Formats: sequence, structure tokens, C-alpha cells
Amino acid sequence: MPVAIITGASRGLGLALAGALAARGWDLVLDARGPVPLAEAAGVVSAHGTRVTALPGDVADAGHRAELVAAARRLGGVDLLVHNASALGAEPLVELEKLPLEGLRRALEVNVVAALGLVQEALPLLRASRAGTVIAVGSDAAAEAYGTWGGYGASKAALEQLAAVLAVEEPGLRVWAVDPGDMATDLYAAAVPDDEGPRPDPAAVAPAFLRLLDERPVSGRYAARALLEGRR
Repeated sequence: MPVAIITGASRGLGLALAGALAARGWDLVLDARGPVPLAEAAGVVSAHGTRVTALPGDVADAGHRAELVAAARRLGGVDLLVHNASALGAEPLVELEKLPLEGLRRALEVNVVAALGLVQEALPLLRASRAGTVIAVGSDAAAEAYGTWGGYGASKAALEQLAAVLAVEEPGLRVWAVDPGDMATDLYAAAVPDDEGPRPDPAAVAPAFLRLLDERPVSGRYAARALLEGRR
């Protein structure tokens, strides 16, 4: 069975992707900081009958990243690495004038440095896979200038640039940066708590990622909305 590592998998998009992959027979290594929500998520996902290893921890910790890859190795390797874990930098989001520098450092550490660290740790196994794939969950804020989204957007822009360079340096892999669009997630609620507008459930967005895995287009940046509408 193929094996995926998914970070930030206790809720939101990470959990939706875990469930969608498990339904297709993927074995999974799941990460999140909260041990109780992660254990609950793993219980739901494992109902599909696949092997699920849940490891609570912080992706910013090198030791934890090594544990994630070691767990995947025990399951058979790494065919897919999804960096979904994210830090906002401030909750709720604030203008750059008020953005705590420690918050920005945290966003860069989780969204960029940890992502590269996990790729470096998993790269030998990704290269050994017949379909080694890295998915960086990006954001529209990486490409557009939205007030209060500066710190988070900068970190996601850096993540997407790392993904683009990795694709050049590792032509044997597929490396996709995917903008999932706004979703009804705890992350968005924390970012903009006063915005109660309707948004898609993450489970409705997960099929966009499955389409990429099915069709395996060239490495690059993709938007979930376009994928769901049959475009790229």
C-alpha cells in the first residue's frame, strides 16, 4: 500500500485528506500538536481498515520530524508528503504594524523551515518511491496582498517558492503547491473570527488533491477551485 505523511492532520483539511486517502487504501502517518484530537482523528481514519500511525508533536522540532519519517519507513516508505501544518503568526490576524515579531518567526518556522526539514528527512524515501510526491498547502495570500495577512502570506509565499525550487532540483518527484482556497476551518476562524460568511467544508476540497494524485500533472502551483471545476 502507498504511504503518506500528513502534518496538521487532527482537523480541517489535514483530516479530510487523511480520510480521503485512507478510503483509497493508503497507509498513513499523521501529525498534530494536540494528542487527544489527533488520537480521535486517527480512530476515525483507521475505520477504513488501513494502517494509521498518529504521532503528536510539533513539526518545528527536528526530533519529531525524524519520528514521522521513521514511522513511515516502518510502514514501507514515503510516497506522499503533505505539509499542511500552519501557524498564523497572530490570532486574530493583525496589520504588519502590530504583528509580533515572535509570531512572524513562529509562522516562518512552522510554515517554511519545518516543511523543508521534513522534506530533507524524507527525501531518500521519496526518491525511492515510484511516485514520490510532495504537496505544500499554500494560500491565495502567498500571491495577493490582503490587509492583515502579511505575515502568514509571506510565510506561504516562501513555502511555495521552496516547492518550486524543489521541483527543479528533484525532477523525479512531483512537487505541487496547492492553494485550497478559503475553507470552514478552525484556522480561518482564528484568523478572522468576525467573518462568518459561508465557506466550503474541507471534505469538499479534498477531491481536488485526489485529482492531482490521479492525473499526476507536472510539478507546479495549482488552485483547488480550478481543479474542482475541471480546470488546472
